Amino acid sequence: MDFLLALFKKSLVFKGYAAVITAAMMLVSLFAGLLPAPAPRDEAQNIIFIIGDGMGENHLALAKQELGLSLVMETMPLRGQSETRSSSAAVTDSGAGATALSCGVRTTNGCVGVYPYDPYDFISHPENLTELAMEKGMSTGIVTTDSTAGATPAGFSAHTSSRDNTADISRQQAASGIDLIWGAACSDITPELVEGFGYDYIASDAELASLTPGQKSFGQFNGDQLWKSEPAAGTPSLTEMAGKAIGLLDSDEDGFFLMIEGAHIDKNSHSNKVAETVACVAELDKTVAAALDFARADGNTLVIVTADHETGAIQYINGKYAFTSGSHSSANVPLFVYGSSNFIENGAVVKNKDIALFTAMTMGFGPDVFPSKIAA
Repeated sequence: MDFLLALFKKSLVFKGYAAVITAAMMLVSLFAGLLPAPAPRDEAQNIIFIIGDGMGENHLALAKQELGLSLVMETMPLRGQSETRSSSAAVTDSGAGATALSCGVRTTNGCVGVYPYDPYDFISHPENLTELAMEKGMSTGIVTTDSTAGATPAGFSAHTSSRDNTADISRQQAASGIDLIWGAACSDITPELVEGFGYDYIASDAELASLTPGQKSFGQFNGDQLWKSEPAAGTPSLTEMAGKAIGLLDSDEDGFFLMIEGAHIDKNSHSNKVAETVACVAELDKTVAAALDFARADGNTLVIVTADHETGAIQYINGKYAFTSGSHSSANVPLFVYGSSNFIENGAVVKNKDIALFTAMTMGFGPDVFPSKIAA
């Protein structure tokens, strides 16, 4: 009897909690509906969404200072900035940052793909751009130098209360139906897990090269090498992975959505490693160049380059750019666009979550559909 009484009380608590969440979600939706609808955006068949994790405006300046080169991304026709805050703080983490860019909603730091008022997904979670693309019949892919269960790839492929729930994230990814997910090896990913969902498990550049259109693949590579322009034998570079992914996904006549992350700009910025950081910026820029080459030849591809946040608080001090912190900052980050004349106005400063909204619009989904509304 005591057990039944306790269970009954718990159910009442849950129902009360659920009612509060539902009311909050309805209130948010109501206020969102009162805002003026954004103007339509040019549509594109393919979307290549490139994220330089931790890459601020001054990372670009630092790379040019140290390497004496110009950056391809800075030649893209539209340039603006993104405000990176989360729902819980002026300084976001990568989980909340990825959620804003993928789902069009801001969430609490540490969370991935969930509403801030429903972090445990009791009622509903926001749809991400990858899921939206799959609904349209597009091929989809995620490429990263981070662990495949890292915060940014998770933001485009999973919904969970904590970015540290890597086992849950990995299971969701394996069951997601995303055509390709490639990155650094994650201990939660096994051949048995992904093969059970129809994926080929690959772990070398030779296996990557052998893939053909229509094969679903889960790549698990050496994370200490992925970010390098010339990685050790057996490991592909970010640019090589991106080029192969584009080639595979382009076979779909319905188009494709591909998220590409250069994660080690952030990782090396935390340690204030200048040479490694600028090498990562340069490698990401090579990836951008490859994406732009494809987009120009294709004629119907949108390329977006941005960041989830800035890391290292790089400042111009005593005649040179230098790190002043080992943490994230609240600085705006760059936003570059190719393949749309009206994604943003040149020089515009937009909210991170609006980048997802504008991307959905280029896929043909208006603000009445995305960000997703309450799904009880």
